[in-house]
Amino acid sequence: EMEDSSPPLCVTCGQAHLPEENHLYSYTEEVDDDLICHICLQPLLQPLDTLCGHTFCTACLTNFLVEKDFCPMDRKLVILQTCRKSSILVNNLLDKLMVSCPFTEHCSEVMQRGHLEQHFQTQCKGASHYGLTKERKRRSQDCSPDHGSSLAIATVGPELSAAAAIALMTDEPGLVNPAFSPTSEDSQLYHLIPDGEITCIKINRTDPHENLAIRIVGGSETPLVHIIIQHIYRDGVIARDGRLLPGDMILKVNGMDIKNVPHNYALSILKQPCHVLRLTVLREQRYRCRNSGLSLDAHRSRDSSFHVVLNKSSPDEQLGIKLVRKADEPGVFIFNLLEGGVAARDGQLQENDRVLAINGHDHQYGSPESAAQLIQASEKQVHFVVSRQTRQQTPDILQETGWSYGGSSPQPCPAERNNPGKSTLHAVTCHEKVVAVRKDHTESLGMTVAGGASNREWDLPIYVISVEPGGVISRDSRIKTGDILLNVNGIDLTGVSRSEAVALLKNTNSSVVLKALEMRACEAQEEWGCLPPPEATQATSESSEWSPSWVMWLGLPRYLYSCKEIVLRRNTSGSLGFSIVGGYEEHTGNKPFFIKSIVGGTPAYNDGRIRCGDILLAVNGRNTSGMTHACLARMLKELKGKITLTIVSWPGTFL
Repeated sequence: EMEDSSPPLCVTCGQAHLPEENHLYSYTEEVDDDLICHICLQPLLQPLDTLCGHTFCTACLTNFLVEKDFCPMDRKLVILQTCRKSSILVNNLLDKLMVSCPFTEHCSEVMQRGHLEQHFQTQCKGASHYGLTKERKRRSQDCSPDHGSSLAIATVGPELSAAAAIALMTDEPGLVNPAFSPTSEDSQLYHLIPDGEITCIKINRTDPHENLAIRIVGGSETPLVHIIIQHIYRDGVIARDGRLLPGDMILKVNGMDIKNVPHNYALSILKQPCHVLRLTVLREQRYRCRNSGLSLDAHRSRDSSFHVVLNKSSPDEQLGIKLVRKADEPGVFIFNLLEGGVAARDGQLQENDRVLAINGHDHQYGSPESAAQLIQASEKQVHFVVSRQTRQQTPDILQETGWSYGGSSPQPCPAERNNPGKSTLHAVTCHEKVVAVRKDHTESLGMTVAGGASNREWDLPIYVISVEPGGVISRDSRIKTGDILLNVNGIDLTGVSRSEAVALLKNTNSSVVLKALEMRACEAQEEWGCLPPPEATQATSESSEWSPSWVMWLGLPRYLYSCKEIVLRRNTSGSLGFSIVGGYEEHTGNKPFFIKSIVGGTPAYNDGRIRCGDILLAVNGRNTSGMTHACLARMLKELKGKITLTIVSWPGTFL
């Protein structure tokens, strides 16, 4: 039983370790300190260079950056995407380090580290004895579930403080998520992620290519900005772990920052195969409403700013300040102060203070990374301008103040602005085309379609998911995977079910005329999409079928929207229970209003049809296009009785 639960022998180093852990070697000579990783204190494996000139094992640096954002050696800012593989020279020096064969009872060979794996396959009696053959290697690479560990619940020790960012780094994948069963509420695990804190979780996959079984929305090209979980499918990897919920924001993936990147670039990071997935996530802070016990975001009012000067005894001295972002306000906030540090001894700064400026640099919309750079650049003094929260309110609608720039006086509510129909979202563009093809009357068109009215939980247009090589459509080459079919031989395909569309496509003679929309990514998106993350293999599952991206749906013309009207009644707290982002802004133009989060126990949550990433088109029949964020929030607050929301809902990208 002990052998069954222990990791299998590694085909590369011959030692027993988990797939995500570094290889283990028995070195026969002292290794030069320049070839040592100063995180694990072992000779470098798959060395990675930082921009500040230090080198670490890829696995060590990746794990370190899940929780930190600086170099372990000099504490300078490090972003994993900017790190690069070490030179061929460094890798050659590491491969030449002398190691002994681990199977000492059968083999006494000493060889270069880079030759050890080949030694196992060709001449090592010990490797043969332990079954470390090519067949064993094949099974190991296939990640046979026979070696999977038993499921166990992730435990949190009492030493973990709620006042600090908590890293829930366990080796166990967790129990099957009971959150979908109303009879097992006591077993739910999502409470292990505290509200309002940046949290790191570790999720194991026996098969590194297994889908996460979630849908995501958001990205820097939309007002949502962050990547947000829209839906979690029962029995998937994320559901089995049980800690994440729809509405949670994903900030980092295996140490790689995706807080402010385009949607498709975030996908390329999330789709990288790995045995262990480390996610840095944020669940928005909620506040309890006294009269109803409902969970509400607080709308903060901050008084006038004040000036704080901190003195360094040396240029390298740390101030002892932890800075973080918040979900509901722009800019940088003090998360905590290190006891005994410069800031704590000074006593003027407090947790939750917002940093407005550092050394004269405006930082109202800055990041923790840029703040750290400004602080580190100061040799003697650091000048802060900060503001402090003075009171809390519970607004009718959960406002996202980062998208509400109104002052103390209410803004006008114009019915529309200049070019109100023109959105500043340019992720994809549509190009209409008419394609005429000829075929034998017994021949099929050779393509597969999906979508349609009442397609599972969404009403979607009919779109092409695959084209059969050598078929009629393939030979013509103008209809492509991802194209949306509008009509066939003049018969409208919008609003029909998939089965009806298939019947119409099959019931064609020798001449077929198709009208379609081709969706193309804009240049800026293509540039991001072509930027691979470090160590990217571009590997995808051979059996995976093409599926549309969420941003593709956002580019559709209005006549293809399948809108739904949702009627909500206020509860005793007066809250509808959702937050919005977007709207008209003078410097960015007109953007749609997106639903960013939904609060449990509220009318929006209880209705069950509103999701993160939905677009709010109208309220009680009044078009929201051209409204400012403050205008829509005020209108929702003033409405009484039944409130009718017109919403279009697109499925998030499936992972």
